[in-house]
Amino acid sequence: MAIDSQTQFFSPSVGWGIIIGVGAAFALGMLTLSWLLAKYNNEIQDSEMLSTAKRSIKTGLIASAVVSSWTIGSTLLLSCTDTYLLGHSAAWWYGAGACVQIIIFAVAAIELKRKAPNAHTFQEIVRVRYGKAAHLTMCAYSFGQQLFYTANLLVNGASVFSNITGVSKEGSTVLLPLFVIIYTLIGGIKATFLTDWTHVVIIYVIMLMFLFKAYTTSPLIGSPDKMYDLLVEAGQKYPVMGNWQGSLLTFRSINGGLFGLILFGAGWAAAVDSQLFQKAIAANPAAALTGYTLGGLCWFTLPYALATTMGLACRALEITPEFPTYPNRLSAEQLNSGLVLPISAYTLMGKGGTAAVLVMVFMACTAAYSSETVAVSSLWTYDIYKAYINPQATGKRLVMVTHAAVVVFSVCAIVLAIGLGQANFDVSFITTCIGIIVNVCIIPMGCTLFWRRMSALGMILGTTVSTGISIAVWIGYAKAQSGTVTLAALSTYEALAAGNTVAVGVPAIVVPIVVYFKPANFDWNKWKTDIHQDDNSEFDRAHGLTNVLSGEELTELVLEKERAEDALMIRRRNLGYVIVVVFVLFFLILFPIPLYGTKYIFSKTFFRGYIVVTFLWVFFSAGVVTVYPVWESRRGIANLFRKIIHGETTPQMYSDDTLSRVQTLRSRASAPDRSSADADVVVKNDVVVKLESL
Repeated sequence: MAIDSQTQFFSPSVGWGIIIGVGAAFALGMLTLSWLLAKYNNEIQDSEMLSTAKRSIKTGLIASAVVSSWTIGSTLLLSCTDTYLLGHSAAWWYGAGACVQIIIFAVAAIELKRKAPNAHTFQEIVRVRYGKAAHLTMCAYSFGQQLFYTANLLVNGASVFSNITGVSKEGSTVLLPLFVIIYTLIGGIKATFLTDWTHVVIIYVIMLMFLFKAYTTSPLIGSPDKMYDLLVEAGQKYPVMGNWQGSLLTFRSINGGLFGLILFGAGWAAAVDSQLFQKAIAANPAAALTGYTLGGLCWFTLPYALATTMGLACRALEITPEFPTYPNRLSAEQLNSGLVLPISAYTLMGKGGTAAVLVMVFMACTAAYSSETVAVSSLWTYDIYKAYINPQATGKRLVMVTHAAVVVFSVCAIVLAIGLGQANFDVSFITTCIGIIVNVCIIPMGCTLFWRRMSALGMILGTTVSTGISIAVWIGYAKAQSGTVTLAALSTYEALAAGNTVAVGVPAIVVPIVVYFKPANFDWNKWKTDIHQDDNSEFDRAHGLTNVLSGEELTELVLEKERAEDALMIRRRNLGYVIVVVFVLFFLILFPIPLYGTKYIFSKTFFRGYIVVTFLWVFFSAGVVTVYPVWESRRGIANLFRKIIHGETTPQMYSDDTLSRVQTLRSRASAPDRSSADADVVVKNDVVVKLESL
């Protein structure tokens, strides 16, 4: 089958079958599971359950959710495209440049759980600390990132389905999120975690299939040695400009290094939209550090291993008669459409390989979309509605607002995605330039969690002024480099790298200057005293539950647990600092920089070992995000099945022991302070003695 820029792999019926059929199956499965959990485990979707999953998610699900929410269609397609263009260094830089943020975030997650254990969103702690102006500034940045990120993943997914199956871009943009909206409305963030795990399992199975096909069983490649020989020949026939000796097998790549800088900058943008914080809030405190660290290490393998396999395979097979476009190379239009991965899959496995790519892209887009809708709905519920419109809202009202936010945001994202698609915006451009605007929030956000002297003015000016500087540098560099400001000039590796790195770094200068002149002295306990859980007691009783606790009682339970575990959390945070230093040094300096500096071109033996390590890393990652969550929850799963089989239900939401502990906490709170009473007696006795002596 010869492929040109106008040829599709499948008929539209295949595309609609995946979008509607697979989407409906997932929605039906999640609705059924949510009903079972509500019936047998009393997991009623009140406002706390919808937004925070009662802060109970374990390590394995956190890791798989991080991998899922950090993976969108462009993760799969752009990594393969740039590896095809720049060689294997691009695969490393894509994974390393965008995974260290997750590992660094693990420390922030610990600090958030320790200092604000009852928070619903990150923006909520900004409001309590700084007030309205800084809070709305942070909300604006976060919502802007969420809106464009979500629209971008819809544009990306719709473009892939349109190119491969011929379906309408506009129609697929509307239908891709439809069933996601349904199960998110019903199941909330818990459904998101469960679908994240399911999606990740499917994505990893397909990736392993590609790895084994390319490096072990394919008659076209079949071994690392054959891949190496083909890449050497391809590099000699079509040298890579900017790579040492034009080789595809070297880290000495100027554009590869710039690509890593771009990804390092752009990768921070996903932390600004608060969905990573939302998962941290939903985590069991003990799971935060391990979950995010494992999630970062596992996510690295997705772009790295997939691109090292499929991106390199496309470049290697392009010079062989079996390649669909042979003797022509892939056109600029095909590259811009992200067709490296599907064409590579087609060459290795026929239409079955391309169908697998469609399923991967569908899973990546829908999982990320679900995470974004939960994060946005929480922001609008707690940071707009409850903060400024109805501060006394509880239970049913908050659930209604959350549902409305999911629907309204989805409409806005779909409309924006259709507009961007009609304007023919390049998905990779949106992915890599959004960080220039929003990455300025990263250092102020970190200072909010870790620096007592950080002030509201530092938050406001540290973001807005830095945005102006980063945009000016980006546009100015493009103008100086190309002599004009066009989309092409703004999209160069150099201009994007300059804008993204300045956006991350310049607040490190602006914020300390502002704080020097206008410092604060924040009391960390304010987050514990001023942030409370919602009172869903009436809502839960209306659903037939007993042993229900009020919002204040649940707040005190969480605070009691935090006090008991504070020393442990501090030790985990300190361990997190060590983990961050080790892995940031490894990913960004210790491994790639010596290879870059020595101009080393991989030998066949070194490349063979490199691929073996890739396989081992993928096996480890697959085990962590697919098997470990099931093993970790095995008792809960067995208990659920036992209840279903025997028809066991109980209306008790909390155990009698929990209620007894709450009663004990109440008694302590209402009892007079014994130490104060004793002190009063001492003072009175002292006065009596002195009077008698007179």
